[in-house]
Amino acid sequence: MTTDDSYDSAQGSCRGRGMTEKISSEPSEGFPIGIAHIAVIGAGLMGHGIAQEFATAGYDVYLHDVTDEKLETAHAQIEKNLGMLAENAVIAKEEIVPALQRIHTSTELAAAVETADFVVEAVTENLALKQQIFEKLDAICQPHTILASNTTALMPSQIGVKTKRKDQILNTHYFNPPYLIPLVELIRSPDTSDETVALTVVLLAAIGKTPAVIEKEALGFVGPRLQAALIREAFSIVEQGIASAETVDLIVRNSFGRRLSVAGPFEVFELAGWDLVLAAFEEVYPDLNNSPNINPLLREMVDTGKLGVKSNEGFYDWTDDRLQALRDRMNHALILHAKNV
Repeated sequence: MTTDDSYDSAQGSCRGRGMTEKISSEPSEGFPIGIAHIAVIGAGLMGHGIAQEFATAGYDVYLHDVTDEKLETAHAQIEKNLGMLAENAVIAKEEIVPALQRIHTSTELAAAVETADFVVEAVTENLALKQQIFEKLDAICQPHTILASNTTALMPSQIGVKTKRKDQILNTHYFNPPYLIPLVELIRSPDTSDETVALTVVLLAAIGKTPAVIEKEALGFVGPRLQAALIREAFSIVEQGIASAETVDLIVRNSFGRRLSVAGPFEVFELAGWDLVLAAFEEVYPDLNNSPNINPLLREMVDTGKLGVKSNEGFYDWTDDRLQALRDRMNHALILHAKNV
């Protein structure tokens, strides 16, 4: 899941940080004409990181959530993230304060979006909630404003069904953490205009992202579908007793996982040749898991409360030391990639 779980209502009070401050009316030099102000709805796991990305790149950003406490937590996390990036020379220390000053927070939806040219919704993965928010955004935002959803699986035609600007709606699917992983999947609906897609591509590229346009709506898009196929087979392997979860992780980390950080699956297999791939897969494919049903082991894990880090137990026992070691390892690798781009 890469959407925020902190936002559960589109209602809020009129309080917030910095919403009365005067902000610039023009975008920074080199940015797309017509986009000066960004709004992010939902300040949780993904939302605060998306706001951070735009602010670091020079945009004034309005960050909205339903309580001041959530916004204060987001602001503190952004400051921590920026400090970590500066310590690792991904950004300069001098960039931290200006980036923080560009982020304006509010619990009032209208105050956050009324001047926005581009809005990213990053709330929990709940279709009804997203539809409700988009309906409100459609009524509040300026006529030219593009509305984007950071969703893991839902389609833009579903999310924007209650709006009158279907040609200005698309999905922008970020990967966590958004400030270290460059790719953003852009998913258009049958109604999304070419102009909306083109402007979004230019905007994301201008702030250093790698946009990938998905031309056809499909549940899960591309990235999540590939991840779902991998974890389905991984659960099947563990359930059948072929290997433990620890062994599966060991194999992925130290084999094809390393290749996939520098080359995609089609690139990798074209090195081998599709004739060899066909011969191998004809033997393996019949034995792979292709069930449309959720693996019983996954349901058992959820039913018994073994949720992973959030319950301190899953396939691993998540002590504070183990969790910090994993986060440090992942951040270190992602930072090296970010510095080498």
